[in-house]
Order: sequence, then C-alpha cells, then structure tokens
Amino acid sequence: MECIAYKSGYKYQLEEDYVTSIDINPAAPIKTEYLELTTDGTLTVRKGYAWDGPSGPTIDTLNFMRGSLVHDALYQMMRESHLDKDKYRESADRLLQIMCKEDGMSALRAWWVYQGVRFGGDPSADPANDKPVIRAPKACQQEHLTSR
Repeated sequence: MECIAYKSGYKYQLEEDYVTSIDINPAAPIKTEYLELTTDGTLTVRKGYAWDGPSGPTIDTLNFMRGSLVHDALYQMMRESHLDKDKYRESADRLLQIMCKEDGMSALRAWWVYQGVRFGGDPSADPANDKPVIRAPKACQQEHLTSR
C-alpha cells in the first residue's frame, strides 16, 4: 500500500528564504531542516517552511504575517526542545508585538496580540504538544505501528 505522512494545522508556506536579526541568542546554534538560529541572533527560515499564520480570534492581515512567521518558528523551536520555553517564550511574544508594530499594525492591536499570546500561547510552545505525524490512508496507521 502506498502511504503518505503529514502534519496538519498549516495555512501558509514560505516561497523564499527569510533572514532577520533578532534579540534571541541561544547558547549554541540551532539548525533544523527549515529553521536556523545562530548564537548572534540571526534567524533563517527556509523556503518551504509551513506555518499557521496569526492564531486566535484575529484576522490574517499583511501587518501580522511576518511577525506570525517568526513567532511560529520560535515556538516550534521551543516545542522541539531546541529553545528553553521558560527562558525564551516571553521574548518571542514581545518580538511578535514589535514586528507587528514595525509592519504598520496599530499599537493597540499589537498590544492585544501580545496579550493574546501571553494568555493563550503556552501550550503551543510546550514540547508535549508537538504536532503528530498523521499517516493516510487509514490502513497505513496500523501498517506503520506493526513495522516498528
């Protein structure tokens, strides 16, 4: 049987590499298939990276997209235990607020965005909530378990 493996929950896919300098400096460089963060704070998000955009009761506006990309990338690094959630989550949330304001979002809306991720974002950064791999069609789920 031919099977596929995928993760759900994504709306957007990056079409070009994105590189930016941020004020998050891990003790050691982080490098995954789509994400890289150096000790000097250079964040690279590679072409093909998928993310869910702005979360919660909000509208996906152009002044929210860059911040949501970087925020989702940092939260993924926390979920995958590359970044310490307790040490870096607040900085990632504040960076989202700053980037949204830089991109033209009103200060009030950016403040609400920050409050939203502070209040409801913790599970998304928790390593216990990494997105599971889904196998399809249904017979592939059992086939995968028995082939282990």
